[in-house]
Amino acid sequence: MMLWRQFSMEWRLYARDRVAMFWTMAFPVLLLLGFGTIFRDGGGPKLSVVRVQSAVQSPHDAALDQALTDLQLKVQTLTKAEAEARWSRGETAAQVEPDGEGYRLRLNSYLMAQAGATAGLVNQAWLMAQARMSGAPEPQRIPVQVESPGHKRSTNYASFLLPGLLGLNLVSMGLFSVGMVNVSYREKGKFRRLAVTPLPKWIFLLGQVLHRLTITVVQAAILILVGRLVFGIQNQGSFSHLLLIMTLGTGCFMAFGFALSGFAETSEGYAAISNLVFFPLMLLSGVYFTLDAAPAWLQHTVALLPLAPFLRALRAVFNDGAGLAGHGLGLAIVAAWGFAAFLLAVRRFRWS
Repeated sequence: MMLWRQFSMEWRLYARDRVAMFWTMAFPVLLLLGFGTIFRDGGGPKLSVVRVQSAVQSPHDAALDQALTDLQLKVQTLTKAEAEARWSRGETAAQVEPDGEGYRLRLNSYLMAQAGATAGLVNQAWLMAQARMSGAPEPQRIPVQVESPGHKRSTNYASFLLPGLLGLNLVSMGLFSVGMVNVSYREKGKFRRLAVTPLPKWIFLLGQVLHRLTITVVQAAILILVGRLVFGIQNQGSFSHLLLIMTLGTGCFMAFGFALSGFAETSEGYAAISNLVFFPLMLLSGVYFTLDAAPAWLQHTVALLPLAPFLRALRAVFNDGAGLAGHGLGLAIVAAWGFAAFLLAVRRFRWS
């Protein structure tokens, strides 16, 4: 009964904090809706190219334009002045312009991710146009099939993003909801006052842990429901496996919060420490994008951090219906980080 009252009090305090409720419940949903809508037709925006008009339209121009359209490139035809003005504003990734009897392809060095992919399609379109003009057979293209690593066909970026947001929520909950609250309680003397009350300390701590666990469950349920209703995403694997992975991640990142709170005397100090951990995990662990283009040493290093293997296992189960086989090492890394953080939290924890 005492534990239930403590648990209920934690929820009442949380419900009064509208800002905390927005960032933990509503903000992840807005991210999913925003990015999922922007990239709904695939893993990124449709590739586009600017075509500078020739002084006199030739058959080569018409053949190239048709080939670009056939390859599903978004072609924007502009005059030379309009194209240069757009280029100077940095709005063009790739631009095809007349050059003597042929063409020149100009790529924006600031937008090479899009420009590089566009360049390959433009060159392919030019080969197709030349073949059509000469009456020769067109170059044969290799058929393309879009599917996830688990061989599920899906072109929806939201299905990649949703598990990433689930993992990011756990990190946020552990570092900010757990760690920041403990530092604030210690800073304001609430722990000292707790020591002279009849409330057992284990009841207080267990109430906090159970409260955070239920928040995690509600967060995950809301995201999965929105993903199902808006983008047609659903769990392809076992809910028991999904629950096991989520529980392991919750324990790991809650331990992170308790451990880091032992190194800060004030809330301001803890904010700096937690952000030092949060942002590298968020940016490098594959929440929003993969690191396949990063140097090999960086990819190997990130694989040893707790969030990256957690997300790989979570996506394998949620998106591909996989089991836990093949993810033993990754989940062991998550468990090892959690155990190490727990030991550090026990050693550094103090009531005042």
